[in-house]
This record gives sequence, structure tokens and C-alpha cells, in this order.
Amino acid sequence: MFTTEIESRRLSRRGFLNAAALGAASIAVSACTTTARRPVEPPFPANVEPPLLDYATMYAPVSDGGFDLPGIPFEKIDPQFLRQIVPDPTGEKPGTIVVDTAGHHLYLVRPGGQAIRYGVGLGRAGFEWSGDAVVQWKQKWPKWTPPGEMIARQPELAKYSADNGGQPGGLTNPLGARALYLFQGNQDTLYRLHGSPEWNSIGKSVSSGCVRLINQDIIDLYDRVPNKTPVIVTAGVGQPVPATNRRAIPIDDGVPEGSILLGAARTISDSIF
Repeated sequence: MFTTEIESRRLSRRGFLNAAALGAASIAVSACTTTARRPVEPPFPANVEPPLLDYATMYAPVSDGGFDLPGIPFEKIDPQFLRQIVPDPTGEKPGTIVVDTAGHHLYLVRPGGQAIRYGVGLGRAGFEWSGDAVVQWKQKWPKWTPPGEMIARQPELAKYSADNGGQPGGLTNPLGARALYLFQGNQDTLYRLHGSPEWNSIGKSVSSGCVRLINQDIIDLYDRVPNKTPVIVTAGVGQPVPATNRRAIPIDDGVPEGSILLGAARTISDSIF
């Protein structure tokens, strides 16, 4: 009887030691498994703009709408005029477009204190303009109808007048691959944010009246801009937009007849353009 009790105690002690050993081994295996797991990639912080593609990809040849846009020799362009994400210098609400005519930059304000900046070409001396507007119409590969004032200066453009049907969209069209039509109230200002085949004009003041972007950039902007986007054109980012009575000569003769607009725009001054 006594021997049996001793053996029973030995068996119980051996079972406890075995159980303890198994537990330690289990903990060790669990620790090894945890250590071997791949770390979880953290998500993008809230309100941080995802990085853009590299320039070779952003400015590569593009097939779009039945047209083959050539690649842009971005190495020949001042890097400040290439598409990039920058800290927002405007202080405007996200979604606003701000054109800085002094710096030849267009900013699309994004959340989180950031903006996407594009280089632009602008009107030469005597054709500048500034003010507030709203994108009231958008068009891919738009038709161009030069206004009478422009035809008077350049009679060779008469073949593209409204009476002659305008110039169809295409690679040589001055409005490029996309156009954003700017309105004040319900009135067409006749000014545009548009593409241009003349990439070497970006960062310069050579065109009549409007804001031109590299075709690849206007396609990118077009896809990011919703209906009725507010647009501010100013000679100094963060400065009040001065009203002017001078009317610059526009590039376009108006939204084509029969176009469906986006509805009534927000109320703003009609004295700026």
C-alpha cells in the first residue's frame, strides 16, 4: 500500500514536469512563430496625397480618344514646371484650382495641406487676366472656334471661325487634349484651362488670354476635377484678387451651341473679366 502511494506520487510529479516542459516548448514555438511573421505595411496616413508616378511615366506617349500624343521631353523643361506634390501655399479649400500668374503655376488644392502643382503657359503682356470663376463645362479633344478679335489680328484663322464650323479636336488644335471652360455666374468668360501641343511654352507668357498646360498634365487635371470646381487666377498666391475693368482678349468664341452645361454656378462678381 505504501509502495503504491510513493509510485503514484512519482507518476504525478513526472506528469507535472512533462506538462511544464510541453508548456515551455509551446511558448517557445509560439514566440518563434510571432517573430517570423511579416510586418504589416502601415496604410497611408490620412489626408496624405499618394505619390505621383515618375516623370518618364507621367510624360510618356499616350493613346487617347483616337489620337496618339507624343511623349514630352521633360528633361528640357525646368523641373519647377513639371507635375509634383507640394505643400499648399494658397490657403484655399481642398478642390480649388489656383493659378499663380506670377509663378506660372497651377495648384489643385488637396486635403492635408498639400497641392498638386502643374506648370502653365500664360497670356503675353496686354492679354493677362485675373479673377474668380467656376468650371462649368469640360470637354475632351474640344473643337476650337477663334473669336472675331483674334481673327482680326490673325486673318489666316478665318477658316476656323464659328461660321466655318471651327477647328475639330486633334493634335494641332490650340485647346489640346482637354479644356475646362470657365464661367462667372451663368456667363461664359471665354477663358479656358486647356492643353497645348507646345510643351516649350510652359513657364512662359506667349499665348492669348488662357492658361495652357502640357497635354499629359491637362488630362491628369481633367480627371481629378469635379463639376463646378472653383478657380482663382491671381498674380500672387495668398493675396486678394484685384478687380479690373480691363477685358483681355479670349482664345475661344464660346461654348459650342447645344452644349449641356453643369447648371447654375455659384454667385460671384461679374466685374472681374
